[in-house]
Amino acid sequence: MKMTWHHPIIAAPMAGGVSTPALAAAVSNAGGLGFLAAGYKTADAMRAEIGALRKLTDAPFGMNLFVPGEDAVDEAALAAYAERMRKEAALYGVEPGRPVYEDDDWQGKLQVLRELSVPVVSFTFGCPSSEVVKQLQASGSTVVVTVTSRDEAVTAAEAGADALCVQGSEAGGHQAAFGNALPDREPQSLLELLREVREAAAVPLIAAGGLMHGADVAAVLREGACAAQLGTAFLLCPESGTHAVHRAALTDGRYAATALTRAFTGRRARGLVNRFMREYPDAPAAYPQLHHLTRPIRKAGGDCGDGEAMSLWAGQGYRLARALPASQLVEVLLREAAEAMPEAGGLPS
Repeated sequence: MKMTWHHPIIAAPMAGGVSTPALAAAVSNAGGLGFLAAGYKTADAMRAEIGALRKLTDAPFGMNLFVPGEDAVDEAALAAYAERMRKEAALYGVEPGRPVYEDDDWQGKLQVLRELSVPVVSFTFGCPSSEVVKQLQASGSTVVVTVTSRDEAVTAAEAGADALCVQGSEAGGHQAAFGNALPDREPQSLLELLREVREAAAVPLIAAGGLMHGADVAAVLREGACAAQLGTAFLLCPESGTHAVHRAALTDGRYAATALTRAFTGRRARGLVNRFMREYPDAPAAYPQLHHLTRPIRKAGGDCGDGEAMSLWAGQGYRLARALPASQLVEVLLREAAEAMPEAGGLPS
């Protein structure tokens, strides 16, 4: 994959309203690659966001989709968790949501992307079929699949992906593993995984997971990545849609660590450790059922300013987040990365 943007900096797609058109445009206009996130939106809403972004930039950008899963769910465990959520919801004066399965408007979103020729389309939670990959490529999109293991990387490369986003365990938000109901395996750190994938799949690699500083960017470029994808680093940018309570928690000393949890959505994700995460360590592997079940609780927590009931997604390096305009942050990261690579004569383009 030849980068069609100038600098090896990508703003990770962050679902739930964080990755706004303003944030994506600012990063793309600064020479990086801005991303929108289709997760939890309808196809029509995704189309509208693409239109809004294109009014803000002529530069390349990306759109990320969730691949719907087909994992079996332990219905008894799900029912028991739903009952526990009734008491939790009562604390905030709301009713829990319905723990239903749906595919996040998968086919509708694919149709929109085929029509609109989005420059870069990435996938998480699984690998689309080779037919889907070819259709998007025929419409002018570069296709990226997010992977968390060597085996996933091989599968994605065989499906025809143009590039892989290699996600290490340090990453904030959801782990992108293809399967959700399988026994939890110990996630690999980014540099370890990057080396394994580089040997297994002969496609360009994007590195993601806990990258916060230009020196981190330099480190993954040295390991063979063509670009670094950062999410948590952009959470404090004014253009982001980060909830005010989430934004405050990132600099609040009461939140002293991150951990992986299924408590909020039924899929493992990394966030700031809070009361909800501590009290529900045994949540079942049921995504997106738990996402829908806990959504009213999380919203109520945010509405009343209580971060203890919210999914405060953040990578391990969250303390290094900087409240800078996104374009300025890209510039700072590039300068830091260049300074960290004197042996290469600066940052490669």
